Amino acid sequence: MFQSPQPTGPCVDKNIGETFGGGKIAYFYQSGDPGYVAGECHGIIASTSDLDADHSGMTWYNGSYTTTGATATALGTGAANTTTIVTNQGAGAYAASACLNYTSGTYDDWYLPSKDELHKLFLNGVAIGNFYTDIFYWSSSEVSNGYGYYQNFNYDYANQYNKNGHLHVRAIRYF
Repeated sequence: MFQSPQPTGPCVDKNIGETFGGGKIAYFYQSGDPGYVAGECHGIIASTSDLDADHSGMTWYNGSYTTTGATATALGTGAANTTTIVTNQGAGAYAASACLNYTSGTYDDWYLPSKDELHKLFLNGVAIGNFYTDIFYWSSSEVSNGYGYYQNFNYDYANQYNKNGHLHVRAIRYF
């Protein structure tokens, strides 16, 4: 699998896959990325394991086929997508809610990654660890009232899937 280039400048003492901020460093923001600040070290941290602990997967929705408006796919949009989904769908045992309620150590600002954020996890999956390589993972990016985007962790492939499908879930947070 691809791995992000080794960081320079303020991130030079950190590595992809390193334990940090309640999880593992998954990606360092590059110049041009939303959230990039010259002279500062920022990026994405992934939870150390999937949130569907029994490995049976979770649905994208909470039982209601609605258009939530969580359509953003770019880096930096997963947190807003997650809030939008949970506001629309309410409390329950589904992907966005599980991420929003996740806590690791003192960190409680986790969310379901957007399509592009999830792709960064795929690219650095070997270093992050504990991904199922033959399985699909949900993103927070909505396609329509019935479908959301997923990332295939066996192949570099993303597509849409019915929101009632049981796919794996990995939470992320910004640092």
